[in-house]
Amino acid sequence: MTTPTAPAPIIPRKTWAAFAVLILGIAMALLDTTIVNVALPTIRTSLKADEATLSWIISGYALAYGLALIPAGRIGDRIGHKWVFIVGLVGFTLASLVAGISNDATTLIIARVVQGLFGGIFFPPVTALIQLMFPPRVRGRAFAIFGAAIGFSTALGPLVGGLLIQWLGDANGWRSIFFVNLPLGVIAVAAAFLLLPGGAEARAKSGLDFFGFVLLAGALVALLVPLIQGQQDGWPLWTYLSIAGGVVLIVLFAVWELSVARRSKEPLVPPHLFSHPSFSGGVVLALVYFAAFTSIFFTISLLWQAGLGHTALESGLVSIPFAVGSIVGSSQSNRLAERLGRAVLLLGTGMVAVGLISLWLVLLLVRPTDLTNWDLLGPLLVAGVGSGLFIAPNSQFIVATVDRAEAGAASGVIGTVQRVGSAIGIAVIGSVLFGNLPGSFAPTAAQTAAAAQAHGSEGKAAVIAAIQKIVDHNLAVGFAHSATLALAVSAVFAIAAFLLVFALPKRVSRGYEAAPAAQPGAAKPDAEKPEAPHAPAEKASVLGSLEP
Repeated sequence: MTTPTAPAPIIPRKTWAAFAVLILGIAMALLDTTIVNVALPTIRTSLKADEATLSWIISGYALAYGLALIPAGRIGDRIGHKWVFIVGLVGFTLASLVAGISNDATTLIIARVVQGLFGGIFFPPVTALIQLMFPPRVRGRAFAIFGAAIGFSTALGPLVGGLLIQWLGDANGWRSIFFVNLPLGVIAVAAAFLLLPGGAEARAKSGLDFFGFVLLAGALVALLVPLIQGQQDGWPLWTYLSIAGGVVLIVLFAVWELSVARRSKEPLVPPHLFSHPSFSGGVVLALVYFAAFTSIFFTISLLWQAGLGHTALESGLVSIPFAVGSIVGSSQSNRLAERLGRAVLLLGTGMVAVGLISLWLVLLLVRPTDLTNWDLLGPLLVAGVGSGLFIAPNSQFIVATVDRAEAGAASGVIGTVQRVGSAIGIAVIGSVLFGNLPGSFAPTAAQTAAAAQAHGSEGKAAVIAAIQKIVDHNLAVGFAHSATLALAVSAVFAIAAFLLVFALPKRVSRGYEAAPAAQPGAAKPDAEKPEAPHAPAEKASVLGSLEP
């Protein structure tokens, strides 16, 4: 005899409406992450921004986002995740307004950093509230919708950005990519007040490790600033002093965290996690992988628009194969992880490495003036599928290297490291890309003389047109050369990530599938309910790592 399956509980419409508010908030953050890449060249022209500014626009956002994740989750435990979500959303919307009206590079960078900070604040409450609003048997379905929204928003960003810039023009189109958040933010905030459940669900044992947060933030900023500014400024003495100071602050941070743990307080990053060598290797893996893949479109967008003269829309279309591949890979990653174990991560990082090496070869072998989006389609599709296979299960395998009781803290560390990796990747790749550009794209004396001799009989306008053609050619060749070197560095990061996968366990034990870590601050799954012992919590861990 078989026991009949109990019917799934009926979820009130208000709960699904509240869930829609959470999805809208996440869609805003993800759309804003990918939409900015295609706008970088127009921002560069409109604000006369230097190379370091473009790196800061991406790196500053990612760094602030990562640093906010753990504190936001813990604050949500105290005052209620609803209020943390609303505060984060309000701050993100206001920062979008400031970014859109910015008339200088400094204001735009500050606005982007604030955007990232508030984006990191309102992300942890999303997974926490999903855990709280849905019973186990329905929670898996909610997280599946959540994952689909992540993939769709990420894929939509470059297209929306390209269309807006194409429609409104280079001068104002880039501003609209920030203004699009304003009506969405107002709607989401109003709906969140009315629909989201309030109240604090848990109480932490001690206060937030604020001094540890300051030390960590100071260390990362001290390391990141010279990586972004150093190449442009010629690597003066202060850049080396800043790097040395960053290393000292990291050491002080480690000492401080050890002292917090010895006093039975709650450290920002629990030191005992790193007593597991496999966890340490997994953290380095997360750092290196996110440094590799988030920098790809920074390079391609600048090459496609600033170097080859294509439109923002054409640049957005180039990224579609990667986005589609990522969605396909993500949809199959959990099933393959169950069958293949760690091999799915090897397959994913291997495909990303092959894709990036292929991209590098395309740029190396194809003449810049002959490059089309069709040349990049295959490599980007392969890299996208690999990225989808890796990103979803990677946190689950890294968390499995520590004891079950440490899973929540481990998940928070991984989420932060992923964003820090993104920031470092953009800083390093930006330094390589801009550091190898020629100082000038003007034609040489020989090129000018040849143009005058060939077209002199056709008049002055013909000579000017010929010289402009030479400038465009020099621009394409210069950017293609720099982009080739930058993609080579990204490929090296991807190869290193492939090798680091071997530090992880071959399979995730049933114990970890039963209660892996959720996002920082997420509510604990309903362990006492036997209906779906592992799916909901697993989804929380997996999908929490998807934000780029």
